[in-house]
This record gives sequence, C-alpha cells and structure tokens, in this order.
Amino acid sequence: MSFLNGASDVVFDSTYKEYLFTFKDIHPSADSENFSFQVDTGTNTSYNIACTSTYFASYQNEGGSAQGLTYVTSYDQAQGTAFQPLVDKVDNTNDASVSGTLSIFNPSSSTFVKHFISRCQGYGNDDYSVDIFTAGYFNTTSAIDEISFKCASGNIDAGTFKLYGIKDS
Repeated sequence: MSFLNGASDVVFDSTYKEYLFTFKDIHPSADSENFSFQVDTGTNTSYNIACTSTYFASYQNEGGSAQGLTYVTSYDQAQGTAFQPLVDKVDNTNDASVSGTLSIFNPSSSTFVKHFISRCQGYGNDDYSVDIFTAGYFNTTSAIDEISFKCASGNIDAGTFKLYGIKDS
C-alpha cells in the first residue's frame, strides 16, 4: 500500500507539519509476516532512505504463561535502508491482524531530518498479543512525498489505511 503526493488525491507535502497514518485490521497473506514501511523522495524511487530507529515490544500469550517487555535490537536500524518493521510475526489466521498509527513530522522540510513515531497492536505468531512502539528518523533533508507499507511477502490480504494532515493550532 503506497501513498504518493498528488496521486489519487493524496496530500503529503508542506500543507501540514504532521501527517498521521492509521491502519486497521491489516491481515497478511502469509504466516508470521513483518508489517513494515519505508519512505521516498521525489528524486528517488526505490524506497531506501537511510533510517535510524528503535523498536520496543510488550507481549502476552493467550494462555497467560508468557509476558514481558523487550527491546528488539534486530529491528533497529543505524542508517539502514531496509523497510522499518512496525510489527513482527503477524499471523495469517482468520482472527489475526494488526492495527495502529504512524506519525511523520515535517516531511517536506528542506532543513531537518524527518522524525516518526508509531504505536501498533497485533495478534502475533504463536497466539501472542503484542504492543509495539517504534520511533526514529529518516536522514534526509529532501522532501519526503511517498510512503509504502508492506508485509515481508509484499502481500496484504485485507485492511484499511487512512491518511490525515494535522493542522497546527
């Protein structure tokens, strides 16, 4: 799923200083999928902007026998160009999905890097409920005007995506 400024009435430019993406009931086509995102600039078309990020997860299994809070270093990036995971190991059973939000701040700035924060809840592999916090920045002073969400296989069976511009008061 991609949002490109100017395509299909998408506004993702200097109109707002903050953009909020919501995604509801995202269901992958394959089992144990990572749901992730990456951005691009108008001069780049390969979704590989350098990213520095952090990834924390709290979890609880259905049986109540395993729970915790963990820092997941394998999903951090230090100037990495991969898609940034938002939720890992999402199940593809009928009762599994991911919902959450992603905020990107001042994406059209030509002075500053582009910060983001995300909070997601999902039903993960092996009957786990997860609450994920991801944050970081894209290291570019070029305007970001494209964003892509995907599962590791590239296939999302179902779900709803929305984009909101947040007005400054």
